[in-house]
Amino acid sequence: MLIEIDGSQGEGGGQILRTAIGLSAVTGKPVKIFNIRKGRPNPGLQAQHLAGIKAVSEICSGSLKGAGLGSTEVEFTPGKIKGGDYKFDVGTAGAVTLVLQSLTIPAIHADKEINFEITGGTHVSWSPSFDYFQHIFCGWLKTLGIQISAELLKYGFYPKGGGRVKVSILPGNLKTLNLTDRGEYFRTDIFSVASKDLQKNKVVERQIEGAEKILKTANQMPEYVDSFSTGTAVHLHSHYKNCQLGSSVVGEKNKPAEKVGEEAAFLLKKQMGSGATMDEWMSDQILPFLALAKGKSEFITSELTKHAETNMWAIKKFLDVDFKIDCLEKGVKIGCSGSKAL
Repeated sequence: MLIEIDGSQGEGGGQILRTAIGLSAVTGKPVKIFNIRKGRPNPGLQAQHLAGIKAVSEICSGSLKGAGLGSTEVEFTPGKIKGGDYKFDVGTAGAVTLVLQSLTIPAIHADKEINFEITGGTHVSWSPSFDYFQHIFCGWLKTLGIQISAELLKYGFYPKGGGRVKVSILPGNLKTLNLTDRGEYFRTDIFSVASKDLQKNKVVERQIEGAEKILKTANQMPEYVDSFSTGTAVHLHSHYKNCQLGSSVVGEKNKPAEKVGEEAAFLLKKQMGSGATMDEWMSDQILPFLALAKGKSEFITSELTKHAETNMWAIKKFLDVDFKIDCLEKGVKIGCSGSKAL
């Protein structure tokens, strides 16, 4: 039976597409997605969305109809998910992490270990940085029992991209998550990075100064890197006994380096001050994995984002799962019943 999904629902972005294609591959249920990114200034499939769904189709020998740049409707019929070695190229500075969001859902259900090498943008606005993927996303998947490793081979900033990453995933059974107490605070790490052409302006150091102005103290990890385009980024994460909270900001032209660091720090401070056991950006990304786990899960996040609500809606199109939302004095508790059957 073909599942039909209106891509303009909820926040109406590419996440509906990524979740739907990923869960289609896992469940074996064909899907038709229409009105893709309908309300966005540049509606339809952009490079990273197209690369993501083509990549999922390749690893499961699927069939794609209507998949092209700018397309607002696609139809996908999945096949068997096969492990092995794959290489994908976004072709632009489109975010490799958004491609990985699509791929990771089916990859944990492959018939053997699966390895990806992806070329594109590693630190791109409006998407998770690869640092965030490496430290936060992969950290949570490991908590759920999945063996995953992520390596950044070359940085890729807008507009030329050209970054390269490697990700390896060993298929396994997902564990449930019951985490409403983050435990003792240990430390916060600051990853400040910039292309080497910005070293004379001390951009990396100034980003750290901006972050420390807000957070007061942190473990510094500065780096200047080779890249095809000029670019900067800051990633922060705080270590607790039971979890990590993260935030990332990509630098922009005419934005002072100090402001980039400050912005990342304010975002993280919001998560730390909420009592969250999971930051707001991971709170929607983790939902498909909790839905595929056998059993009940729960966690606390700083707020219920539109992305999380939209992901819940999309997940329920494929899986018999229930979500429960409880507003707390500090933060929001999200519960997931886990899929009753695949």
